[in-house]
Amino acid sequence: MSVLHQKLQWRYATKKMNPAKAVPQDKVDRILEAARLAPTSSGLQPFEIFVVTNPGVREQIKPIAWNQGQITDCSHLLVFAAWDNYTTERINMMFDLVNTERGLINEGWENYRQMLLGSYPSRDAQTNFEHAARQAYIGLGAALIAAAFEEVDSTPMEGFDPKALDEILGLKAKGLRSVAILPLGYREESGDWLVNLKKVRRPRDQFITEVK
Repeated sequence: MSVLHQKLQWRYATKKMNPAKAVPQDKVDRILEAARLAPTSSGLQPFEIFVVTNPGVREQIKPIAWNQGQITDCSHLLVFAAWDNYTTERINMMFDLVNTERGLINEGWENYRQMLLGSYPSRDAQTNFEHAARQAYIGLGAALIAAAFEEVDSTPMEGFDPKALDEILGLKAKGLRSVAILPLGYREESGDWLVNLKKVRRPRDQFITEVK
């Protein structure tokens, strides 16, 4: 078993975190960088991550997240927020950034820009948001794997009121909508009923089909 697989075997959705144990900033930074480097459709990166450490803000979030203790007991609370729509400005921003960073303008790349500009902004906002949200989940997956590699506990959550969270964080004004939250911290083994249970996944032959 590889080191990465060992780490993934170790991780679980932590139910009780130790509020007295903080995750070192360098580990948090590496987890965030993994999410930043995650692939997204057309390289648009249509989501942002908010790192909530303010105790008062987390106390506001807790009741709109089913009073889950990890919200306030974790060390860092990551909020994944997707673009509420694909706009001409947002698409151009990313294409211009690529051109600046690479120091060149590629004809094929510019043709691709025009193709996206001709299709994405004309779609309805909800369709575009749902597409952007799926990209945010790719980033969430990268963060989960990175956290496991760093031996930092995490709990991916959809159990919250997105509209209420958007209001707390002022996301609507930023053109964003929350889609998932990820507490980072360290398990409190004495209070976590899940910690010693065997990890169960479907066997490989019931999960993977090879088409040759």
